[in-house]
Amino acid sequence: MLALPKPDVILVHESDLDGFVSGLLLRRLARQLFAEDVRLEAWHTSAWLQRPMNEKAAWVADLTFDPRLDRPGWLVIDHHPPLAAPKHARLVHDAEKSASLLTYEFCLEQGLERNGAATERLVRLSNVADLFQHEHPDFATACDYAALVKTYRFWNLHDLIGGELDRLLDHPLLEVAAAKRRVEDPLGVAWSRERIEPLTDEVAHVPVVVGNRNLIVHQLLQEEASACPVLLTLHRHGNGLFNVSLRSRNGGALAVATRLQGGGHPNAAGATLPRTVRQMPEALDYLRRVLAPPSKVPARMTGLAGLLETFDEGLK
Repeated sequence: MLALPKPDVILVHESDLDGFVSGLLLRRLARQLFAEDVRLEAWHTSAWLQRPMNEKAAWVADLTFDPRLDRPGWLVIDHHPPLAAPKHARLVHDAEKSASLLTYEFCLEQGLERNGAATERLVRLSNVADLFQHEHPDFATACDYAALVKTYRFWNLHDLIGGELDRLLDHPLLEVAAAKRRVEDPLGVAWSRERIEPLTDEVAHVPVVVGNRNLIVHQLLQEEASACPVLLTLHRHGNGLFNVSLRSRNGGALAVATRLQGGGHPNAAGATLPRTVRQMPEALDYLRRVLAPPSKVPARMTGLAGLLETFDEGLK
C-alpha cells in the first residue's frame, strides 16, 4: 500500500452509474484516510475538456487519462484508452474492467473497510452495466440501476441517498426503472426499427422517442436491423447541446466518435456536437457532412493541384 496525498478534489464522470459509484467510493476512502469530506465534482465530457487543472492533488475516475492529468500528486483510475503515457501521475488502468470495479479494488488495497455485501453487489452491477455484458444473468437488473442515474441525474440521486452508496441497493425507484424497461423498451424498439436512417454507408441514425436508448440500439444491432455497422442516437440537453451516443458490435463506434472529437470504448462511444448546431435537422446534416467518406483525388490530379482539390472537397 502506497501513501496517498490528500486530494483537493475528486473528479468523476457525471453521465452514468460507473462514475457515480466510483466517486462515492473515492469519497468514502478519503473520509477514512483523512477524516474529511473531500469535494466531489462530476463532469460531462464536453465541459470536462475545458476544465483547468489547477489543484495540487486530485483523484480522478471514469474520465480518460490525457496529458492535462499527468501531474504529480494526481491519481487517475480509468478504463478508456489513455491519450498519453503517465510520467508524473499515478494511473490505474484496465480496459477489461469498469472504472467502478477498478476503483473498488484500489480502495480495498488502500485499506478501505468493507461495509458488507451491499457495496460489492453495487460494484458488480455497475461493472455489468458499464461493460454492457448482455449475456450476464444480472444484465437487466444492472441496466435498471444504470437507468437511475440517467433518469434522475447524478446529483439528485446523490442527495436522495445522502451520498451513502449502500443506500442505493434495492432502492424503491428500481421498481420504476423495471416497469419502464418492461413497458417502454418494446414500444421503443418497434417504433425505432421502422425509422432507421443511414447517414453514410457506415453509420445510421436511430431516432428514439421512448425507452432505454442503449438497450434499443443494442437490440437493433443484434437483429442486424440496419446494414450500417455503427448506430447512433442523438439527445439534446437542456442547454441546447446535442450529445451523440454510438454503438457497434465490431469496434467501429470509437473510430466514428474520434472523428466527432469524442471518445469512449470500441463498441460504446460518444461525442458532443458544436454549440452552433441547435436543431435536429442541423445535427443530422452536420453528421452527414463530417462523417462522409473523403472524396478520392482523380488519378490525373497530382501535386499541389490535387491537394487543393482534396482540401476544397473537404470543406463542402
